[in-house]
Amino acid sequence: MKRLFLMLMATFMVAGLYAQGLKIGDKAPDFRLKNVDGKMVSLADYTQAKGFIVIFSCNHCPFVKAYEDRMIALHEKYAPKGFPVIAINSNDPEVVPEDSFDKMVERAQQKKFPFVYLFDEGQKVYPLYGAARTPHVYILSKKANDLVVEYIGTIDDNYKDASAVKEKYVENAVDALLSGKKPAVTETKAVGCSIKVKK
Repeated sequence: MKRLFLMLMATFMVAGLYAQGLKIGDKAPDFRLKNVDGKMVSLADYTQAKGFIVIFSCNHCPFVKAYEDRMIALHEKYAPKGFPVIAINSNDPEVVPEDSFDKMVERAQQKKFPFVYLFDEGQKVYPLYGAARTPHVYILSKKANDLVVEYIGTIDDNYKDASAVKEKYVENAVDALLSGKKPAVTETKAVGCSIKVKK
């Protein structure tokens, strides 16, 4: 009985720790989610990674569609340098059928995603991170055995037109980390669709 009580207390403490979502400097929790290839993926699997560009994403959102090619470009540029893109769909497919796992598989094949595209079944991960939009970016750096939050926000300053972008927030942040520096800008407002949950 005492052991059960302690386990429940520990669970509540962890839940409370992440109740408000992550902030800059926080230690990010790992997860284990199903990729579009059917395999389970966790950040711990990337033993050679220096960090991650975690992007809460989905299929249906026009903001995500506007950014998909830039997400691919980010992965192709930074995965070889140790910062792969990790895309996560946290939308409830009963609310948005277009965001079902089967539709994720189709979208990943259509766009030839070079990065993993994970399904947050049961919507357990996005509340831990505090993600509210798609796309919503969290840049994490590895420090010893921890994943530290270095940047939260949007990809750049112009979702409509990639050619008109003036501030590449994610690229600038990752470049700074690769140079051993802190990002000059650590937080921006995520622009996109709300993560869909049952009412």
